[in-house]
Amino acid sequence: MKDPLGAAILDYYKKPSKKAEIVVHSKICEDDIIPVPYLFRKYADFPELEKIAMDECSGKIFDVGAGAGVHALYLEEQGKNVCAIDISEGAVSYMQSQGIDARLADFYEIQGEHYDTILMLMNGIGIAGTLSNLENTLLKAYQLLNENGRVIVDSSDIVYLYEDEEGGLWMDLNTEYYGNFDYQMEYKGIAGEWFPWLYVDFDKMKTAAEKAGFKVELLFEENYQYLVKLIK
Repeated sequence: MKDPLGAAILDYYKKPSKKAEIVVHSKICEDDIIPVPYLFRKYADFPELEKIAMDECSGKIFDVGAGAGVHALYLEEQGKNVCAIDISEGAVSYMQSQGIDARLADFYEIQGEHYDTILMLMNGIGIAGTLSNLENTLLKAYQLLNENGRVIVDSSDIVYLYEDEEGGLWMDLNTEYYGNFDYQMEYKGIAGEWFPWLYVDFDKMKTAAEKAGFKVELLFEENYQYLVKLIK
């Protein structure tokens, strides 16, 4: 399986370059760029949303889609108990080299484990893929939580992508939801598989979370992006 994210992380670890970048292709909008150095940022460079999220993590923490493990590493440095997973073999290899308790795993296949905090940052809820699968994803998180546990998750309402110069909206009415995307990552000619990725507005996040049995607390909101705590 081609692993552009993992290749970028391992390359940067061996030889850091400020110019290294991952290209993210979309079927809806123009290509986006992920600067690889951003995946290695320190706490001082965390946006305010992420710093708030770090403060909300307690007990046994499960970092889902951890990437290069910047959040897991910071939490471990604070003496927290953290387990991280990712589906990128290169990312997991790097995290393990940094002493992080990390493993190659699919969130949906985790069984028989329980945590106090599930962390899903950098729009980690995107793994739901589509709005129709959001409630199932949150139900899975609910099953993995201890009583009174919480999910700390962020997302964005990307409605602004569909606004025209007059402030009107253009959308494909044949699609389920404007936040359903398909992406492909590419790094130095290594192109991964296309994958579905969800951006969900707060109201729809709240509705799905409450259906899954969570209490919803909005922790931060700015420029279409928000952070919530979902309490079991």
